[in-house]
Amino acid sequence: QLRFVESGGGLVQPGGSLRLSCAPSTFSLVRSAIGWFRQAPGKEREGVSCISGAGSTTKFPDSVRGRFTISRDNAKNTMYLQMNSLKPEDTGVYYCAVQWRPDSRDCALSEGRYDVWGQGAQVTVSS
Repeated sequence: QLRFVESGGGLVQPGGSLRLSCAPSTFSLVRSAIGWFRQAPGKEREGVSCISGAGSTTKFPDSVRGRFTISRDNAKNTMYLQMNSLKPEDTGVYYCAVQWRPDSRDCALSEGRYDVWGQGAQVTVSS
């Protein structure tokens, strides 16, 4: 059974914005490292953002730095990926993920660090 409800994907024009949301159904995001990953057609899955449990560390690859923002709303138990200035090369399926073991200090853009995954949300950037 999927542990996340993931929403917010869709079709946007280049330069537009989308916000993806993930809400776990049975556990808390507090104190957990969380991340977002994407897979473009014909390419390997890549990490696009992560944040440590305390929010002290965030990471982004060069491809999205300055355009994407990761955040967490503890009161709503929801994680977000805000995507601005979208480009056609941002097109892909986006997945949210959470690490079981609490980690207040660090996070990683590697799939092996994460234990629970969303179902994926399609993001298409096209004119």
